[in-house]
Amino acid sequence: MALASGVRFAARALLRPWALLRGTTLGRTEPAAGGGGDGARRFGSQRVLVEPDAASGVAVMKLRNPPVNALSLELLTELVISLEKLENDKTFRGVILTSDCPRVFCAGLDLTEICGRNPAHCAEYWKAMQELWLRTYLSSLVLVAAINGACPAGGCIIALSCDCRVLADNPKYRIGLNETLLGIIAPFWLKDTYVNTIGHRASEQALQLGSLFPPAEALQVGLVDQVVPEDQVQSTALSEMARWLAVPDHARQLTKNMMRKATADRLLRQRDADTQNFVSFVCRDSIQKSLQAYLEKLRQRKG
Repeated sequence: MALASGVRFAARALLRPWALLRGTTLGRTEPAAGGGGDGARRFGSQRVLVEPDAASGVAVMKLRNPPVNALSLELLTELVISLEKLENDKTFRGVILTSDCPRVFCAGLDLTEICGRNPAHCAEYWKAMQELWLRTYLSSLVLVAAINGACPAGGCIIALSCDCRVLADNPKYRIGLNETLLGIIAPFWLKDTYVNTIGHRASEQALQLGSLFPPAEALQVGLVDQVVPEDQVQSTALSEMARWLAVPDHARQLTKNMMRKATADRLLRQRDADTQNFVSFVCRDSIQKSLQAYLEKLRQRKG
């Protein structure tokens, strides 16, 4: 089928040499609480924990890069490798993405990866961001985001690439793309994803203002699919997963590819140019000063 060959080609094209981090231990397994068979075996790495349930064909993937799951180069890489491992294991049909850090799903880009760094490192980091988005956005698996904490910027990138988003009903848990407030801009491929999700006018306004939506507004604008009490996020995500998995895989995958291919292809065609544009932008003196000022504010808050 067209999808199968297209997805396999995309998957081969996505994984880059940078993904093979020295010291990564993704093959390591540990028994889950309560023991059990293969379906109760966990695997993962330092920053990503995967809890697979072979019986249901669903794995829970938890981000655990405390304190706020900042998207460091290492975390980005480990997420891509973990997802690839599940995609290559035909036992699994779906993944629930969530956080192992209290009150935060993912705080977004790790600004220390682009502040005070040389252009080569900034380029490597941005390629890793592209890689994660392409891998999640084009995944043949059903991806459900169980958003159990704040979800700005890069966290929103991960959530938007999923097929379904469930957000905890806590006014402190906001979601959106607030890049402009940091003096940077969202890339075109993320803008395209935003437009696909909430429409052109809502995206235009939200992107320029750097809007972060509380749960009720996020649901109203269509940024998330469900808002539920915090203690029901995981169970609701599982219920949503069951609804998506009730559809035959080949039909769902073909439809997903049909809907998303044009958006992904645009980045695949312009990947190098997008990286160059990002690096030239963030390496400007004015942008570096803005990032340094923001990081200093964060340090003062912690102090």
